Amino acid sequence: MILLAGDIGATKTSLAIVSSEAGPRAVLAEATFPSIAYPSLEAVAREFLSHVEWQVERACFGVAGPVVGGRASITNLPWLIDEGNLRDALRLSAVHLLNDLESIANGVPALEPADLHTLNAGQPAPGGAIAVIAPGTGLGEGFLTWDGARYRPHPSEGGHTDFAPTNPLQIELLRYLQGRFEHVSYERVCSGLGLPNIYAYLKDSGYAAEPDWLADQLGATDDPTPVIVSAALDRERSCDLCISTLDVFVSILGAEAANLALKVLATGGVYLGGGIPPRILPFLRKGLFLESFRRKGRLSDLPVHMPVHVILNPKVALLGAARYGLEW
Repeated sequence: MILLAGDIGATKTSLAIVSSEAGPRAVLAEATFPSIAYPSLEAVAREFLSHVEWQVERACFGVAGPVVGGRASITNLPWLIDEGNLRDALRLSAVHLLNDLESIANGVPALEPADLHTLNAGQPAPGGAIAVIAPGTGLGEGFLTWDGARYRPHPSEGGHTDFAPTNPLQIELLRYLQGRFEHVSYERVCSGLGLPNIYAYLKDSGYAAEPDWLADQLGATDDPTPVIVSAALDRERSCDLCISTLDVFVSILGAEAANLALKVLATGGVYLGGGIPPRILPFLRKGLFLESFRRKGRLSDLPVHMPVHVILNPKVALLGAARYGLEW
């Protein structure tokens, strides 16, 4: 069976051809497209399929948004995706849509040691639930449970739950953001969209000064997040404001990763996905992340034993869609 697999996001759409004979990691053809340049997923898929030699039978797509009744709208992208419409338009026998975190979660059991960086080795429980939290443009959350034969992925929109500060600085951050947004979710402070909010609070509160050279760089871009991250990681030209922004970010990420882990009892481990964690590994290794992750009051002993891994493989969502599509 030949499958079209896809990882569909607001910024880019990655498509691949895989087969049941070779398995989900053996990609026969692959391409990435700028999502905003196309009016629909159908248009992207048509272009991709016009350049491949294989006859696709069905498709599975991980999409950045909730999937309800076989339909999905992409967060931050004006696409409406319907399984039935795609199936008919692409002349396939079946199409299945997964939430993007469900797709990432489905890829976790197929990851190899080289795909991971371990922050906490822990003591994984056989068959224990697995939590997945992925700060990218937004904040995705999902989890897997063992059904006796294999791990099954489950979607979640936990990134949109209420942000709960854990120290005085974060309390003031929440108050600051409540003056700017109707609802302050974890995504507002723990994602690519959230990093500039932390930065703005620290700057406006006088916590640290903004260097002139950084102000010039930020003024010349529509996306401040890469600039803030790069400045925080720059060893030659230190920026206290950006370093403090990343410190607050990883503390919040650690707390919310543990919140998710406690809710699903993730004794099988916690996996950090998305584009941000691999980029900020030096900050994740500093200790603030694990300090926040383990600070859970009367249940602090539980997170200590949970393995925590950063997913380094940038194609895990595509792998997960391929794996699900070949097995469903």
